[in-house]
Amino acid sequence: MAADGGRAALPCAFSPKSQQFLALCAQDGRLRIWNTDSKTLQQEYVPSAHLSAACTCVTWGPCRAVQEVPQRKKRKCESGSAAEQLDLLALGTAAGTVLIYSTVKGDLHCTLDGGHSGPVNSIQWHPEDSVLYSGSDDTQIAEWDLQTGKVRCKWRADRSAISSLCISPDGKMLLSAGMTIKMWNLETKEVYRKFTGHSTMVTTLCFATTRPPDSNGMYFLSGAAHDRLLSVWQVRSDGKDKNSVVSFTLTDEPQHIDLQTSNSKDEAVRLAVVCKDGQLHLFEHFLNGPCKKPLSPVCSLQVSTMKGDSPVPVPLLAAALCADRQNLMLAYGHHLQPVMEKTLFNTSERHVCLVRDVQATLSLSVDMGVSKVKTPVVNQQSKVLVPGLPGHSAPIKVTPNEAGKRKKKGGAKEMSIEQRLEQIELSAEGKDAGKGSSSLQTDSFAVLLVQGLESKDERILNKIFQTKKEMLIKNTVARLPPSAVLPLLEELARRMQGHPYAAVLIVQWFKAVLTQHTSYLSSLPDLVSQLGSIYHMIESRVRLYQQVTRLHGKLYLLLTQVAANKSTKNAGAGNISQKAKLVYEEESSSDEDEGSDDEGRPEDDSDNWEEDEAAMEVTEDKNNHKDEEDDDDEQDMNDESKVNGDSDLDPENESEEE
Repeated sequence: MAADGGRAALPCAFSPKSQQFLALCAQDGRLRIWNTDSKTLQQEYVPSAHLSAACTCVTWGPCRAVQEVPQRKKRKCESGSAAEQLDLLALGTAAGTVLIYSTVKGDLHCTLDGGHSGPVNSIQWHPEDSVLYSGSDDTQIAEWDLQTGKVRCKWRADRSAISSLCISPDGKMLLSAGMTIKMWNLETKEVYRKFTGHSTMVTTLCFATTRPPDSNGMYFLSGAAHDRLLSVWQVRSDGKDKNSVVSFTLTDEPQHIDLQTSNSKDEAVRLAVVCKDGQLHLFEHFLNGPCKKPLSPVCSLQVSTMKGDSPVPVPLLAAALCADRQNLMLAYGHHLQPVMEKTLFNTSERHVCLVRDVQATLSLSVDMGVSKVKTPVVNQQSKVLVPGLPGHSAPIKVTPNEAGKRKKKGGAKEMSIEQRLEQIELSAEGKDAGKGSSSLQTDSFAVLLVQGLESKDERILNKIFQTKKEMLIKNTVARLPPSAVLPLLEELARRMQGHPYAAVLIVQWFKAVLTQHTSYLSSLPDLVSQLGSIYHMIESRVRLYQQVTRLHGKLYLLLTQVAANKSTKNAGAGNISQKAKLVYEEESSSDEDEGSDDEGRPEDDSDNWEEDEAAMEVTEDKNNHKDEEDDDDEQDMNDESKVNGDSDLDPENESEEE
């Protein structure tokens, strides 16, 4: 029985009993089903809302005997039939919906929605009835009827989020856990037992025995986040079972668990635990009462590959115990293309290290008969127009037959990548949006960025890197998983070598990555070689910065002086007048100077100067008359000069008499 390993791990699960298939949900929201026998990709399914509502948990349906049902009649919705149940997968999403996927159809079987208002964290199938149980962040447990696709019953199970569920082998009891662990009676929906639980959120629940609860022989185990102990709990008839009876020590928190249950006291429980650090620990123990000391693993297994002369550990994704009790099914490597291997394990050795050439094993082999990915057949004489080239403007036409098949195959219309980008609103429009929309946009940015880095999609990456909002960039980088940090730095380094304007935006992403993921980057052993190119590129960019700054300062001084000279010349030519506004002369100056002074006087004071000009004309006439009579009579001249002298003293009186 496999248990999903919490929120931090990628949801993955081997098919029950045979371990023939491995279902794995990647970070981009795609469901991939691998064939462990042929080591090929068997099926791939992309939910329509995988960008905004990623997969949070995945669980295989119970194996049942296949009924003799005609193949043509399986198209109808008989979700409760045994043939359909054999190949069904349940996927919980962050949007609160449950997707039922059929491996026989290779498509979505049905969608269960309306039961939760928060992300679905755990899903459990009933071993006999066509019933499904789901736990969510909204503290609710929902009981789904697969024949109708609706909620049969729903109740509040805890004060905090429901992080894990597990149903008993007989289908009568249900375990639920948030911070505490509760056992429910499924007939009455009442609490049967309460257990102390862990100090952190419980991520794993699993029944270890198949005995009834009133026989003091029912045991189950639990694991929690940031907890290096697996606790085993005993369900006692006297109710004295609040504390754990056995503990298993681990090297890190559990990520994936598979066990073989015990049917009697004389049969040991076999347990395989994959930890967060990528190691596998095997345990064997007879559950018969409490044990004071924590139990160590009987065997620890690690996979490594040679990089140069030194071995490098390869993380394990999942492990399953085979029915023959001698072999292990392992899945390790990258989640996009895991390596599956069936190996013998020997408990006589405490530590086992498997050295594998992972790079040589990786090869994209896809079963073309089942996969939806089709390679188009192109004629040599035909011309293929790539989007973005001139002339490629006509949309892709779909024939009516294909459109009808698509409508029949999927109930909801699948959106194109362009429609998804428009719905996510990468341009971050609307400043008055609430906190919920901003967090949703940041989550969509992070998921979209991971998808673009994995698929090398230039269109998605261009949309992401064109944003200029500093807080959006910081929050997006903070939500990135550690595995996407180095690919992001490589992509940023490649883009920084282009136009200088692009480097202005890329520097903000560099700053966010180096500040948010400093602890992860400092833990990398080959950090110098990976970030060396980035360092040299930045060093070459800023090498001439001081000289360019000095040149900029000198040019600034020269340009300001030239501009000042031009402004003074323009002001002097347009505003300064060459004509004097006012000239003042004393009375003792000559008549010629007075005449010249009259020419330089302003016209505004012409009314005040008319009387002075008339007085000067009378004085000139009298002087001429005086010169004519000078020879005749000097006495008369003296008298007249006196008179003239009086008139000269009072020129204003003469002008008034006239």
